[in-house]
Amino acid sequence: MTAVAEAFDGPLSGTPSRLLCDDGTEVALDVDRWSDPAGGCDDWLLRHCTGPTLDLGCGPGRLLVALAARGVAALGVDGSAVSRTHCRRRGVSMIHADLYGPLPGEHSWSHVLLADGNIGIGGDPAALLARAARLLVAGGTVLVEADPRPEHAWRGTARVVCGARAGEPLPWAVQGAVPLAVTAGRAGLRVTDVHLGTRVFLELTGP
Repeated sequence: MTAVAEAFDGPLSGTPSRLLCDDGTEVALDVDRWSDPAGGCDDWLLRHCTGPTLDLGCGPGRLLVALAARGVAALGVDGSAVSRTHCRRRGVSMIHADLYGPLPGEHSWSHVLLADGNIGIGGDPAALLARAARLLVAGGTVLVEADPRPEHAWRGTARVVCGARAGEPLPWAVQGAVPLAVTAGRAGLRVTDVHLGTRVFLELTGP
C-alpha cells in the first residue's frame, strides 16, 4: 500500500487534486476538508464512536483531534509520511503503517473508521471490510463513507492528478450504500444505521 499512500502526499499537503478513473470519470478530492477541523457531517461519525477507535487512512488527523476532544481514545493508521507529519503537529496518535500489516490491538477496537472515500483503498472493498472486521472487538462497528449515488459501484484503477501531474494507476473502488451493504454482508457485517445527506455513512456491526 506504500504506492497508494505516496500518491496522496500531494493532496494531503493541500494541493488541489482529483482522481481520474480508468472509465474516464473524474472525482474532485476535498483536500480542504481533510485539513480543516472536523465538522458538519463528520459529527455523525464522531457521535457513533463511543469507545476505542481506529481510523484507517486517517490523513492529517482531523477526526483523531475531534475524538480526543470528546475523550475517546483513538489511533490513526496511514502510509503517508505527510499524514504522519500533520498528525505529529496536531498532537494525535497515529502509526505510519500498511493497514493490512500487523496493527496494535487486533480484535479489540470498538470502532473502525473508513471515511473520505477510504473504502476505495486497494480496489477491493470486500477485502478491506473483512480486514476492518478482524480489528473489531465482538459487536464492534465499522463506520464507512459510501458514494452519495446509492446504486453506484465501480472498481478499476485511478490516477491521482495533483496540479499538472498525474500519478501512476492505482487499484481503486467506489461503492454506494446499496452495493456496500451487500459487500458488508459478505464480510460478516450488518448495516445497523445509515446517514443520508450530502455525504453518506453506514454503521456496520460485527458479530
